[in-house]
Amino acid sequence: MSSGRKTSLVAGILYLLTFVSIPTIALYGSIHEPNYIVGPGPDTAIIIGGILEIIVALAGIGTAVTLYPVLRKQNEGFALGLVAARILESGTIFVGVAFLLSIVTLRQAGAGADALTTGQALVALYDRIFLLGQSFMPAVCDMLLGFLLYKSRLVPRTLSLIGMIGAPLLIAGYMAVLFGVVGRHAPLAALSAVPVALFEFSLGIYLLVKGFRPSCQ
Repeated sequence: MSSGRKTSLVAGILYLLTFVSIPTIALYGSIHEPNYIVGPGPDTAIIIGGILEIIVALAGIGTAVTLYPVLRKQNEGFALGLVAARILESGTIFVGVAFLLSIVTLRQAGAGADALTTGQALVALYDRIFLLGQSFMPAVCDMLLGFLLYKSRLVPRTLSLIGMIGAPLLIAGYMAVLFGVVGRHAPLAALSAVPVALFEFSLGIYLLVKGFRPSCQ
């Protein structure tokens, strides 16, 4: 197996791993309840969600680091920018998980009604940093990655174009939510994320199954 094929396999697996946090949409449902800190029930769902997000953060860094030796041949500055953007994205994910686990800690410590405001503030902080780290930064990453892949022809250009077109759409959705034009869970906000999600998932499958185009390595 060539080094290029090994790189594409690892990158493909890591890209697919970035989708393991999808269940957090359901897992984090209870923590958005205003009285979560004083409510009944286990904290297992929140903890599992946090673990899944940490996996995503580490996998995200891994994708950029793995692809860097290949992408730097096209534009070293952009390839390095992709690594930096992924690290920044992952850093925001870690901070967001820290906010949620802090709520769990307060709940397990029996902080009581006095901590309700603190808990609600931590949830609000998580929601805000989620928008930055998992809406805006992925768009930046995929804009850089789409450009590098389009230029290199390492994968079909149609696939690269999905990332390049999807990134501005995701930023537009992010701005709409940021300025209150639409709600965070509005259908329009979710729709703006579809092209980027399709790009990253399809890229993961393509790299895993076919790898880089031999003539372009």
